[in-house]
Amino acid sequence: MARVLLQNVSKMFGKDVMAVKNINLEINDEEFVVLVGPSGCGKTTTLRMIAGLEEITEGKIYIGDRLINDVPPKDRNIAMVFQNYALYPHMKVYDNMAFGLKLHKMQKKEISERVRESASILGLEDLLDRYPKQLSGGQRQRVAVGRAIVRRPQVFLMDEPLSNLDAKLRVQMRAELQRLHKALKATVVYVTHDQVEAMTLGQRVAVILNGGLQQLESPLSVYEKPTNSFVAGFIGSPPMNFVKGTIDKKDNRYTFKAESFEVVIPEGVALLLEPYIGKEVTFGIRPEDIWDVPSSDWIKEKLYLDAKIDFREIIGAETYLYLHVGANALTTRVNGLCDASTGSSFKVVVNLSKLHFFDPRTQKAII
Repeated sequence: MARVLLQNVSKMFGKDVMAVKNINLEINDEEFVVLVGPSGCGKTTTLRMIAGLEEITEGKIYIGDRLINDVPPKDRNIAMVFQNYALYPHMKVYDNMAFGLKLHKMQKKEISERVRESASILGLEDLLDRYPKQLSGGQRQRVAVGRAIVRRPQVFLMDEPLSNLDAKLRVQMRAELQRLHKALKATVVYVTHDQVEAMTLGQRVAVILNGGLQQLESPLSVYEKPTNSFVAGFIGSPPMNFVKGTIDKKDNRYTFKAESFEVVIPEGVALLLEPYIGKEVTFGIRPEDIWDVPSSDWIKEKLYLDAKIDFREIIGAETYLYLHVGANALTTRVNGLCDASTGSSFKVVVNLSKLHFFDPRTQKAII
């Protein structure tokens, strides 16, 4: 396997459309990195440039120590798994997996060994004589992955490979991909718009917006310390709550004042807001950091708010409550046993140790 290095990589479509903007990204040998972002953000274009399916407008791409800007896709020693499986319907599973090896004039014995070894890893041994139409969606996806494995490439590129599967099967395949990555010790670049996939699969997550790299860190770091308000709102489900207000300081006490409530800012982080005294900021709090009163005894630094429930979503083990506190809308995630009803008054507790603040002009995180 090998590292993948992108240096100042950009992609223009025509003269006006900048699909990828000066991305610098290093994916280490044997690392699983997920490119995540909304549709049209440039993540698939970035993957296709690594694969050689799109020309690079500016910058350099390396696989290992080799500059591959002008290397044809077939000579890059990569394997790609597509969203639509791209299986040959007239070929059996064995032949689908063996096809690329046959094109490379490999000996039949070695082809057979590689195909059967990959089939064993993926649990496809009993399906080698079937046609794609005789397989389930999950089985077809495993065949597509198996076709990539038999190549024994330096890098695996995966373009939203689970998006055509149902929810239960996606969970199973995520576990399968994690197990496969550990077994193969592979370098994987994985594209998805699903932040749950990104958080569960990636050793590091690259969040992309409008062609630019916003943040590249471990899933937990991206979740707990988002670099800007876009990352904060995109990562996490339900998304982070945002409220605009101003910072005030009186008697060495810092407060955030919104239209409908006021927050005393904990001393440990208050000094970071010194430059914003008298100025507008954006306050952020995740739904899971707003609690119902009976569940909040353990919270040391807390704020009580009187809210009214607009509606609720019962998920099972948990319930999402969509509230308003005065003119401000908030979402909270509470225990599924909570008996709150739509239209009723509801007191919530904000965990003040989990506050976020963002500069409304630059969108960058202050805290």
